[in-house]
Amino acid sequence: MKEISVRVDDNDLEKAMRILKKKIQNDGLFKRLRLKKNYEKPSEYKRRKKREAQRRARIAEAKKRTRFKKF
Repeated sequence: MKEISVRVDDNDLEKAMRILKKKIQNDGLFKRLRLKKNYEKPSEYKRRKKREAQRRARIAEAKKRTRFKKF
C-alpha cells in the first residue's frame, strides 16, 4: 500500500479534497473497497477478470492502431 498525501494551499480544503478523491480513484482504492464489501462467487470472479482482460486488450489494440496511423 502506498502513501497518498495532498497539500492544502491557502486553506482551500475543497480543492484538496477533489485532488485526494482523484488520487484515490486513480490508485484503485475505491474499486478494491467495493469488491471487498461483499462476497464474490468464484464464477463471478472469473467472469469479471475475463471482462477486465478483454477491456485491457481492446484499449491496447486501439492505442496500437492510433499510434501507427498516418495523417
